[in-house]
Amino acid sequence: MTRITLRNLTGSLALLMLCGGAGAQSLALEECRISAGPGFHGIKARCGTLRRPENPADPDSPSIELRVAVVPALNLNPENDPVVPIAGGPGQGTVEFYAMMQGAFEPLRRNRDILLVDQRGTGESSRMDCPIDDDAIIFESEFTLDDTIEFITDCLEQLPHDPRYFTTSVAVTDLEAVRVALGYSALNLYGVSYGTRVAQHFARRYPDSTRTVVIDGVVPPQLSLGPEIATESQKAVDNILARCAEDEACDARFPDLEATFVRIVAELREAPVEVTVPHPNTGRTEVISLGDGQFAGAVRLLAYSPTTIALLPLFIHEAGQGNWVPIAGQYMMTALQMSDMLALGMHNAVMCTEDMPFLDRTTIDYAGIDASYMGSFQLETLEAMCELWPAGPIDVEFKVPLATDLPFLLLSGDADPITPPRYADLAAADLTNFLPLVGTHQGHGQIAVGCTSRLIADFVEAADPAAVDPECLERSFVMPFFLDFSGPSP
Repeated sequence: MTRITLRNLTGSLALLMLCGGAGAQSLALEECRISAGPGFHGIKARCGTLRRPENPADPDSPSIELRVAVVPALNLNPENDPVVPIAGGPGQGTVEFYAMMQGAFEPLRRNRDILLVDQRGTGESSRMDCPIDDDAIIFESEFTLDDTIEFITDCLEQLPHDPRYFTTSVAVTDLEAVRVALGYSALNLYGVSYGTRVAQHFARRYPDSTRTVVIDGVVPPQLSLGPEIATESQKAVDNILARCAEDEACDARFPDLEATFVRIVAELREAPVEVTVPHPNTGRTEVISLGDGQFAGAVRLLAYSPTTIALLPLFIHEAGQGNWVPIAGQYMMTALQMSDMLALGMHNAVMCTEDMPFLDRTTIDYAGIDASYMGSFQLETLEAMCELWPAGPIDVEFKVPLATDLPFLLLSGDADPITPPRYADLAAADLTNFLPLVGTHQGHGQIAVGCTSRLIADFVEAADPAAVDPECLERSFVMPFFLDFSGPSP
């Protein structure tokens, strides 16, 4: 039975048994709905579960379950090479990510299925979570390194699986197993943020199974994330404040904004402030203690997207005037979303295998980190965490740039606070068939910006970077700064 015949099955329940060759697993898919979570609309798909050994090198190791979903192409006779989104984090589930960004993928769905695989340890693929007390996250301003050690120790004791086997080098073997089980000829990969690392490594490990690669918010293989997070975020915030100063209306409304920002950071490092603010989930009035760490977390996430970048000058100005409610509310919302979205156990497995062991501490700009609004606490926390967390398998060539003639599209935003455009240059060092695109005043992740999704569709359709005409990017909308809470300036 061919895929085309199976695609035309009708009825309230379609059960698909697709084999990828002698000795390969089959994967049953049945009609389902996926969504971004409770309260979000459902998306029609076909879902199934693939069992995989926890340790692929040992078929007798305990098994884990991979959640798989296929959103069918609009064309009833689609190409046999689906588009495969890969979420970031590390720790976000791909099904949830796709459901949140569905509209941006619609041009790609015209002739191709969307194949969704929650990476092992995320979403509903044997999720590796650490129990988190949301109240502690929100209401406690002090979280010391000793607290980190205690939390990680407790987390490791409660994980449902061996944390060593949730690294990228293991995860790409799962994706290839899914491809084989569903009988797809090759994959068109789209990775965002950490997902760009997965996409690059899949292309390295399985070049014959890869047709095209789009990496958006690029993490180059040779770079260890951690030391540059604070300094890159500081550069992004500096650029936002400078852009406000150059904007006549923004500068008039928020004079000396950079000085206000510096003063706020210094005040919060001296002592947290008590803020009365509605809880984002319950609406009940709560009193939280907002310290420099909470403030930094809110600012960092606000700097990710042009939409929230537009709010940052207003929030900083209000805090400088003693109104801490907007930034405190943003912090509460961000903290809850991140704890729900990211599987911390999988996140730690990646960071403690693929990043922290490879730090060259002689090259770290410790002075720049200390001078940044984020400070050194995040880096110190990662180092303390990875002293306890067991490292897992990592392929020999994992940390070198990918050398290939596979077609690549590399997307960056020049206001990205974590993966700046120069990271794409590092990733492209040994690519021979690629096109880099940079969005002006854009943040982290470009697929939903302006005409970008159409350009990605053109690239995937042709499997050729030369098919992409980026002229339309010059007309991409950039959200004007909010001068008050009624909306952005004209």
